Amino acid sequence: MLTERQLNILRLLIQTYTSTGVPVGSKTLMNEGIKASSATIRNDLGLLEELGLIEKTHSSSGRIPSVEGYRFYVDNLLQPLTVSSRDLSLIKGSFGQEFSAIDDIIKRSAEILSDLTSYTAFSLGPDVKDRRLTGFRMVPLNSQQIMAIIVTDKGNVESQVFNIPEDVSNEDLEKMIQLINDTLVGEPLLTVYQKLRTEIPLLLQQYFHTPAGVMNLFNEILGHAFEERVYVGGQMNLLDFDVMTDLSQFKSVYSLMDNPDQLTELISPADSDIDIRIGHEINNDLLENMSLITASYDVAGHGKGTIALLGPTNMSYSKVLGLVDAFRQELSQELTEYYRLLDYDGQEDLEGETRSD
Repeated sequence: MLTERQLNILRLLIQTYTSTGVPVGSKTLMNEGIKASSATIRNDLGLLEELGLIEKTHSSSGRIPSVEGYRFYVDNLLQPLTVSSRDLSLIKGSFGQEFSAIDDIIKRSAEILSDLTSYTAFSLGPDVKDRRLTGFRMVPLNSQQIMAIIVTDKGNVESQVFNIPEDVSNEDLEKMIQLINDTLVGEPLLTVYQKLRTEIPLLLQQYFHTPAGVMNLFNEILGHAFEERVYVGGQMNLLDFDVMTDLSQFKSVYSLMDNPDQLTELISPADSDIDIRIGHEINNDLLENMSLITASYDVAGHGKGTIALLGPTNMSYSKVLGLVDAFRQELSQELTEYYRLLDYDGQEDLEGETRSD
């Protein structure tokens, strides 16, 4: 069991190293406030090294924290710093603009968090399972391509360009639009997903001469409505991490950022509201010299979302943890207010329709 002095030495060593990036020696610790002789501090450093909590970069150097040392610090010594009024103002000011869709807020949140920390940030919106399909359109771009626009009641707008299969005619496209609007618009996305695998194939057999091509287009277009899109901010900040050993590692990690399934799995939150995984705990060999902080946020009546930060193991945990906590609360308020306005506008539209009837 560590003494109070040894705990203070470990805490101060980690805080100093994460701030300066320079190995820490006994004299530095004395100057930073440890009330003991240089010899006593060296003995304590030797014990901490034997326990695997710190290590030397070479024989005559000061010490740096080990991965185990960071884990001990996070679990036992970490105290989040209070976010400065300047940073709070930056967070609030960054959200102070007009947004036309929920996804715009989610995307912006990743950019803001990355700018605040200089790390790579991720943002995932509330669960899609409760969304309802409220609008669908197709816009012809040319003879080979269309743009499909999908709207849900949660303010999400998805638009994407698709190639038209050779065996699908303009008449088929018009039938598709009619079929989607007649049978799927107004339904929860889970119901849409189920109908795509049960009712829709049977209907296509009845109404189309070449149902296979139409079904493939159906799946391509509506499949995107079920994706949990992870937005990434500050991908190029990866280059600033000293832990990147070579260009091939950077390319591999950068490719990971473009894989939505892997990203969703990577930042899936633990049971706690805020979780810190260090090195091998991330369960990805590419990230074994990094740390990942994930935090969940609640949007009243609309589920939970996730934000995350990927940085080097020597990140300033106390500062970053305080920022992440403040940020998730601000994002929660921003999304809750946006949903409230959506619900209010929808209620006004409904009342207007009732009066007109």
